[in-house]
Amino acid sequence: MPATLTDEQRSIREAIGAICARFGDDYWQRHDRDHAFPHEFAQAFAAAGWFGAIFPEAIGGAGLGMTEAAIIMQEVGRLGFNACSALHMNMFGCQPIVKFGNPEQQRRFLPPIIAGTDRACFGVTEPDAGLDTTHITTRAVRKGDRYIVNGRKVWTSTAQEANKILLLTRTQSFEDSARPSHGMTLFYTDLDRSRIEVRLIEKCGRNAVDSNAIFIDNLEVPVEDRIGEEGRGFQYLLHGLNSERIIVAAGVLGAARYCLDKAVAYAKERVVFGRPIGQNQAIQHPLAEIWVAQEAAGLLLHHAAGLYDSGAECGPQVNAAKYMCAELYYKAASRAVRTHGGFGYAREYHVERYYRESILPLIAPVSQELVLCYIAERALGLPKSY
Repeated sequence: MPATLTDEQRSIREAIGAICARFGDDYWQRHDRDHAFPHEFAQAFAAAGWFGAIFPEAIGGAGLGMTEAAIIMQEVGRLGFNACSALHMNMFGCQPIVKFGNPEQQRRFLPPIIAGTDRACFGVTEPDAGLDTTHITTRAVRKGDRYIVNGRKVWTSTAQEANKILLLTRTQSFEDSARPSHGMTLFYTDLDRSRIEVRLIEKCGRNAVDSNAIFIDNLEVPVEDRIGEEGRGFQYLLHGLNSERIIVAAGVLGAARYCLDKAVAYAKERVVFGRPIGQNQAIQHPLAEIWVAQEAAGLLLHHAAGLYDSGAECGPQVNAAKYMCAELYYKAASRAVRTHGGFGYAREYHVERYYRESILPLIAPVSQELVLCYIAERALGLPKSY
């Protein structure tokens, strides 16, 4: 959190905390075990208007900044990554429409996103391209007033639940484009299941929110569903990367704080050899180190969010915040399991679920290694390595 909260920010934190308090550990354990999407949780946020938190007031949003968004997601993050991922796309993922959609598109697309009556998914990553988005091969070919799209995507979250898709395609081949990042076009359109096959990916954690491979076969997309200009889709996505890093880092930091709190509480109450295990320095010191790292990560995150809100250059800072929070979460979740000993391995104590989820931010939405490459290039001025 910032060193001091304004009255408005304090009210936001309390309001989000009140919603989150209605969905305890048993709710998330059950949904993770059953691979069931947390509809009740998502609808509670929609009903309270929070899907529109950072949307402009002119289109029905609250007009909040990224500092406030980070406060929101830290509270949500305490519930784990299932909670964060249930909200991410509607709350934050559709920002390219806000920034680059025309007025007609904003009127048509954004109110149902804010209301939660439309659920969007994100079709960008491809199995053969990975993090090298410039080498995607999903192709959109214009035929009169429509585009015909063919290709495949992977790690498309919430596609089992979604009725809309924000879809990145190539309208010009990589070889024919003036630059690698040119020739890509962005659409927001119906997820037509007669033309899009959705296959669930079984995975390690975050099982209440589905991840999928999708296969697109002659999907017809109206020209009026194209966001911005043809060939500039990659640039539109880049605009949202800094905000994405902040949102992810904030949720991760919240999850790390939950893990530390659970470990501390257990260390106080668990008695072995006639004394609480929290009296032992072998327990105390690792938890104290996590607290120190948590404080530093929080300061960095909110420094980055403040830079973003002021319009200043913030790429290195937001990427550093994502890196630091991801490392902290993995360390905190691991230590929470170890502090619980054998019970940390048992589902009923919940920390094993956070440990499984803590692997995810080390590799997504961007790997820690690629973050370091970015910082080496942009903050240190070293030659580009990829």
